[in-house]
Amino acid sequence: MQFYLDGFRTGDPLKTPEADKAPKASDHVDVAIIGCGPAGLTLAAQLAAIGGMSVRIFDKKDGPLEVGQADGIACRSLEMFEAFGFAEKVLKESYWVNEVAFWRPDPSGSGLHRADRIQDVEDDLSHQPHVILNQARVHDFYLEMMENSAMGLVPDYNRDLAGLVCDDSAEHPVTLTFDCLDAPGQQEVVHAKYVVGCDGARSKVRAAMGYALKGEAARQLWGVMDVLAVTDFPDYRLKCAIQSAEAGSILIIPREGGYLTRLYIEMDALHGDERAADRGVTAEMLEGKARAILAPYHFEVKEVAWFSAYEIGQRVCDSFDDLPSDIRDGDIPCIFIAGDACHTHSPKAGQGMNVSMADTFNLGWKLAAVLKGRAQPKLLATYSEERHAKAKELIDFDRDMARLFSEKPKTAEESALFQRYFQKHGRYTAGVETTYDASLIIGGTAHQDLAKGQVVGKRFHSAPVIRLADAKPLELSEALTANGRWRVICFADASDTGGPGGKVAALCDYLLEDPKSPLMKFGRDGEDLDAVLDVRAVFQQAHRDLDLFTMPDLLVPKKGKLGLTDYEKIFCPDLKSGVDIFDIRGIDRAKGAVVVVRPDQFVAQVLPLDAYDDLGAFFAEFMM
Repeated sequence: MQFYLDGFRTGDPLKTPEADKAPKASDHVDVAIIGCGPAGLTLAAQLAAIGGMSVRIFDKKDGPLEVGQADGIACRSLEMFEAFGFAEKVLKESYWVNEVAFWRPDPSGSGLHRADRIQDVEDDLSHQPHVILNQARVHDFYLEMMENSAMGLVPDYNRDLAGLVCDDSAEHPVTLTFDCLDAPGQQEVVHAKYVVGCDGARSKVRAAMGYALKGEAARQLWGVMDVLAVTDFPDYRLKCAIQSAEAGSILIIPREGGYLTRLYIEMDALHGDERAADRGVTAEMLEGKARAILAPYHFEVKEVAWFSAYEIGQRVCDSFDDLPSDIRDGDIPCIFIAGDACHTHSPKAGQGMNVSMADTFNLGWKLAAVLKGRAQPKLLATYSEERHAKAKELIDFDRDMARLFSEKPKTAEESALFQRYFQKHGRYTAGVETTYDASLIIGGTAHQDLAKGQVVGKRFHSAPVIRLADAKPLELSEALTANGRWRVICFADASDTGGPGGKVAALCDYLLEDPKSPLMKFGRDGEDLDAVLDVRAVFQQAHRDLDLFTMPDLLVPKKGKLGLTDYEKIFCPDLKSGVDIFDIRGIDRAKGAVVVVRPDQFVAQVLPLDAYDDLGAFFAEFMM
């Protein structure tokens, strides 16, 4: 976390000086966000971090969320929180899911037995763990970050969307009308260049677009409750998947704080036109069902913090923007939907909040790039193309997971099916398996062998490094903050020490001096050298064997109004720990590689260090 670039100031360095001087909310904005759920707040936080735009976020609630329904935070989401700067707060408060226990009917026919106990996240899947934390706390961290930004962004609560009209000829083409719930009878009208509906499964934005969620319900009723309970079940503080012989199934998820636990409890199937609300499910009903599944173990609920009942269903929208899914060529969308507004599924796979946040982390930097004149408007069409494909994958995964969880095992082999599926898809539930297809902003794989562990289309896979200037050990991903910038990460060949004549220096010279380079073509007078492309380098030598003052100027640039030197762009392997980033990420030691990383941390291209024309051509496709 860097600060004091433009001068020293006292107080909280993470609160920008402009935060308390943010202009009053305008009725003409660049982006209007509807909904303060995880999707909406992720988008608002990213736009606030990038800055330079006018943004408002609206919600019909009268204030911040106090008790959230979602609680599972995947490894990939924590990587994203790291980019926002509050991962350590989540890690401190949360329950860490370290192991998973699988319980099945005892072979003797009486009670349950532990069939297996495994590691939850496989080694080196991510440097971040899988954790559990109340969704409301995640919202708190986003809200704090937004308010501390130069925008001083605070949600407009008590605003219920009453109308949405689009006029493509206007500079602010979308007109939004809100009922002011804190002033009955009054309305507020807002005009926006872009609107993002993050307003849940009953989305009014989606309805105004004429779209519907499509899919089927499984007709299976489940209950969920957060409880403080007393039990002699031995694995109560582990994540447990339990399948009983006759009483059904239950998923135990320990919660933060050491005492609270979430239970997902299988109830009887729904019949005919029956809906979840028709059953009148009570906390006592759920406790009784849980007790039956866990028998012969004792289970007594002392307090219910929250409970609900839901019907398993998987639904997805045809398009995630206002362009029809079958006619998209050349048109530019101005209305988008994200999260539950465009895909819904059961909560047991723990993907709802995580996928919703991933939606708008994909969208936010694209909106900012277009609004700030950095990218061509056609970039915006890639949001629906990329995220719709991922939502369909999620629906298929969730359908299989829900079916296997609810099936009554008749044999030991059938009982083991769910466990094998869980292990096989651990990478998926961790959120790290998302792969975007080749597109405007995902290049080809002709040079993938240069960096086998940094797969084009997947998120950048971090590893430990040592920062050259101050010998600080850290994860390389800590440099990939959510500030809207592209990264060009140069992995040097074995002989390169950063001085003149090496490939890294030659690449830096090209970027800094050739008028056809993307840095020169797309940079602007008066701004920092890394405002568009943030160039960083990783060398193979130990950090004490390199000389910082022989490095190219682009890797130790002068920045800000005081012309201060940025010393944090050069790294070496963490040889003391024995974890060499070149080895574990498959970087070609003889040739080195350039890894181009998008602002949302996905690998966009892998190239040779001297592929200047290819590097320039990639950015020329969409940048301005």
